[in-house]
Amino acid sequence: MRAKLLDWFGFGASEHGHHHDHGHTHGHGHGHDHGHGHSHGVIDATIASTARGIWAIKWSFVMLMVTGLFQVGVVLASGSVALLADTIHNFADATTALPLWLAFALARRPATPRFPYGLGRVEDLAGIVIVLIILLSAVVAGYEAIGRLIHPQPVSHLGWLTLAGLIGFVGNEAVAVFRIRTGREINSAALIADGYHARTDGLTSLAVVAGAFGVWLGFPLADPLIGLGITLAILGIVWQSARAVLTRMLDGVDPGLIDEIAHAAEHVEGIRAVAEAHARWLGHKLHVDVAVTVDQGLRLAEAQAIAAALEQELFHHIPALSVARVRFA
Repeated sequence: MRAKLLDWFGFGASEHGHHHDHGHTHGHGHGHDHGHGHSHGVIDATIASTARGIWAIKWSFVMLMVTGLFQVGVVLASGSVALLADTIHNFADATTALPLWLAFALARRPATPRFPYGLGRVEDLAGIVIVLIILLSAVVAGYEAIGRLIHPQPVSHLGWLTLAGLIGFVGNEAVAVFRIRTGREINSAALIADGYHARTDGLTSLAVVAGAFGVWLGFPLADPLIGLGITLAILGIVWQSARAVLTRMLDGVDPGLIDEIAHAAEHVEGIRAVAEAHARWLGHKLHVDVAVTVDQGLRLAEAQAIAAALEQELFHHIPALSVARVRFA
């Protein structure tokens, strides 16, 4: 169950720990979509989502390793530096599953006196490790591509090279869809970022096919040039992933999320205005702190009812919400 904290400033101080089974369906249609899926139910949503995250990572690892191992054989036979760059990155992509796997496993541990918010931040640290792994793969791929441009070598087995590129595309796109969909379901920035760079990996695998076609047409430098292009694509992934992960680590959120908090308050009678609204992610758990203004003449019971109603609206409008803290300005 989700734990919610309601602080009453100006009307007395007390803490209320509520456990709700959100097994019902809400009929509001507000047209807002933050990419979050409903996960209400009698089972703790955070535990279920973390288990699903681990499940997605396991299968992503298997698919990418199978794809990479097949490509290794073709690299050895063909001598293609473009496929080598693609293979290196596929293995790097598979390797990123390990820090994510560890992060999700640690996030399942309960809060302790030393870590009262749990270990959700480990997921953000895993995102940094992933960015560094991708960066290393770019450096290696770029080094090999530049070396082949300076010292050209023949490329053979073009048919197998083309097949390896197509298999790389299919394998990476399958992993991309898998990770992005699961990441959105459990609101994991690290998993979503990893999925998008897997999708770009699929496009670079198609570039390997283009390189093979260029070699077949009599342009042997097409292969190392494609390898260099793949390196640049990997560097683009590094930038995008680093920006997304660092935003989370600095408590950055989608500005639309703050608008959604204000929108939820509009549905609660008795709230005059939203004075403050704060939100931050701890791993894939969203914490919201909102201060509202109400009529000063309200009785304590009436103020508590308004706060409880706002809490319910917040959980309806923001399904990813894990903890809501409501206070009065």
